[in-house]
Amino acid sequence: MTQIMVGELVKQKILLEEKLSVLLYGSIERRVRDNKAYAYLHRREDGIKITKYIGEYTEQLNEIVVRDSIVAKDIKQNLRSIRKQLAELNYVEEELSEKVARNIDFVRRHLVDTVYKLAVLEGVAATYADTETIVEGGKISNMTPKDVQKIVNLKHAWEFVLNKHIITSKLDFKIVCEVNRLIEESFYYNAGKVRSVPVSIGGTTYKPPLPIESVVEEEVAEILNKNISCEDKSIMLMLYLMKRQIFIDGNKRTAVIVANHLFISQGLGLIAIPTEKVNDYKKLLISYYEGKEEKTITKFVKENCLVNLDR
Repeated sequence: MTQIMVGELVKQKILLEEKLSVLLYGSIERRVRDNKAYAYLHRREDGIKITKYIGEYTEQLNEIVVRDSIVAKDIKQNLRSIRKQLAELNYVEEELSEKVARNIDFVRRHLVDTVYKLAVLEGVAATYADTETIVEGGKISNMTPKDVQKIVNLKHAWEFVLNKHIITSKLDFKIVCEVNRLIEESFYYNAGKVRSVPVSIGGTTYKPPLPIESVVEEEVAEILNKNISCEDKSIMLMLYLMKRQIFIDGNKRTAVIVANHLFISQGLGLIAIPTEKVNDYKKLLISYYEGKEEKTITKFVKENCLVNLDR
């Protein structure tokens, strides 16, 4: 029972820290230079004073900082409570094995490439250079705000999964939902929630049935508990999440990142669909949706989409 409580508290802690990390909170300062006003944030993190430039000063930006600062105050209060509870339960942070730590470093070094491949799978109109600029926090003027946001969200979802505490947590349906919430943040009010409306998939007559949360949760757990290799389990989970279409949108992106949680947690490398193979993969995926041989697309993923750390 204590172990279950610790696991839930750790997950809550990570989710709150993730939410806190994307907020613009603190004391805002307006600096004027060359007749233009610029906004800087001041705050303390772990006792260290941080100053951060956040863009040209506007009243709207000021309102966002005020709003986010109120939210941040509540999150910090909740975090203090969770940390206190964890201390009372004698929780000690689990150390990563050398293999898993190396795997996380590998993915972080190749984060731009990984995000770019997922963006291509989604059909986002972005070049590799555009993706690199966005991931590194730069501005792009030749892309739609929607496509830029999709790439930013992919970055946040990957950062969440690569968090030490999340990668050492047992994968479950709550993590699946949180990945989708991050991927679809600012697009849907119910991001991360099981959809309650029908969806259609282009290029196929397959109509995914409305998901029932309790059933989906059981099916995900069943896959995760199968007595098969982690490689096979990761691919099976990825394909299941794509076909089941649990969420209103972002199912393919969610599926790839969630499958990688399982893959990376065992230090196995990375699952990434090469850009030059996306069309082939999509054709096999349509066939899989329509009930054709699952072994074909599984074989394709094994032969084309698994990145070994030593390659």
